[in-house]
Amino acid sequence: MKKIHLLVLKSFIRPFLVTFLIVMFVLLMLFLFKYIDDLIGKGFEWYIIVELMFYASATNVAMALPLSVLLSSIMTYGALGENYELVAIKAAGISLRRAMYPMVVVVIILSISAFIFSDYMLPLANLKYYSLLYDARQQKSANFLPEGVFSNSFPGYSIRAKTKDADGQTLHGIMIYAKNQSGNNTDVLIAKEGKMYRTPNGQFLVLKLKDGVQYSETPGESNYNVRERLVRKRFKESEQKFDISGLKLHRTDESEFKTAYQMMNLKQLKDNAAMTKRQIDSGIDINYKLITAYIKYFSIPGKPGLAKNYTFVTNNAFAKLRRNDQISALANASSEARSVQDLVKNRSDRHTELKKNIQRADLEFQKKFTLSAACIALFLIGAPLGAIIRKGGLGLPVVVSVIFFLFYYIINTIGEKYVKDGDLSPLVGSWIAIVVITPIGLFLSYKAATDSAIFDVDIYRRFFNKLFKKKQVD
Repeated sequence: MKKIHLLVLKSFIRPFLVTFLIVMFVLLMLFLFKYIDDLIGKGFEWYIIVELMFYASATNVAMALPLSVLLSSIMTYGALGENYELVAIKAAGISLRRAMYPMVVVVIILSISAFIFSDYMLPLANLKYYSLLYDARQQKSANFLPEGVFSNSFPGYSIRAKTKDADGQTLHGIMIYAKNQSGNNTDVLIAKEGKMYRTPNGQFLVLKLKDGVQYSETPGESNYNVRERLVRKRFKESEQKFDISGLKLHRTDESEFKTAYQMMNLKQLKDNAAMTKRQIDSGIDINYKLITAYIKYFSIPGKPGLAKNYTFVTNNAFAKLRRNDQISALANASSEARSVQDLVKNRSDRHTELKKNIQRADLEFQKKFTLSAACIALFLIGAPLGAIIRKGGLGLPVVVSVIFFLFYYIINTIGEKYVKDGDLSPLVGSWIAIVVITPIGLFLSYKAATDSAIFDVDIYRRFFNKLFKKKQVD
């Protein structure tokens, strides 16, 4: 038994690691394709890109781990079936269920690790990832001088380079407008050619210009001589320096992102949901106090021995008023009705938003557990499915696993959407995909244990041939 268990474990660990790395690489490429325009051309240091990719990889574990378990389990048992090793195991009197014991133990360990990761490490990874991605997307472009366009990247200057060479540093047809305090372009510099480079500390951008002329306008020297003066200066070489320190990546305080539910662990989600419920309860009390101010009470001075029950005849009360009093009464009633309507609407919107916040917090709370459950449920599908189709490698197992994972992922995404919209309970929306695929896994396990060939094409071909022959005879 121990040798068989070691055989199964060795057959599983290598495909699992390979498929996990492949899936993580594919998801990372999808991340780069999605945000390539926000990252390229902004002058980031290499370690900023590496850090962002690392945090993005950590956030992709929630999707990569279940898919890797499904794919590797299909590959493992498919390879064992293709090489007739499952037949040898069954011939030795060992059932498929007993042969799956070591895999079950490994998957349970992976599920526990996934829960620990989703509760402790994933919130921190989400915090680092989203805060860094936000700062990167807010960063201005490092393409300071695009070709043929006036650039306002430098405060107080407007610069245009007519053409640029392939090296990206040699410029031709340079025009620089310097703005004064009132925002007017009083200084103009024109040069035929120039080169740009950064200082070693990255503080300034330097333009070395050749064969140019500078025009400057200055006001008159006194109030009596208001005529402006034009100064023209030609040069063979000149150097202009522009401050680019404001274009560096500025990190936002991470505490501003901690209120998002993806950045919270189980304890923080519980505390947040409890605090939101208290806000709802206190809001209900405040609503009652605000509404009661608009309710009118009529009081009649009581006398000793006078009956407490009064009958008010109000049918003709409004009709007995004068026309001006009627108009005033209607205007007052309409104004108070609008005030009550606005008040109730604002309080109702706040109440609805608070309830949705509780829904989202409960959804994130349940997702801490569904990652572990998904690994087990997809393993129950992958292991028997591999024993049935009896194909290893990255061919048919990849196609089958992608189909099942997409089925699980679509159901899970739809459930989460309904929860966020407030149309479904967080418990139902987060677990509905698990509830749907688990019976499929149990059914496949039963079929694999009974050596069912549900994916044998010949069986279905013979069935349809018999069916068509019967129709022809009839």
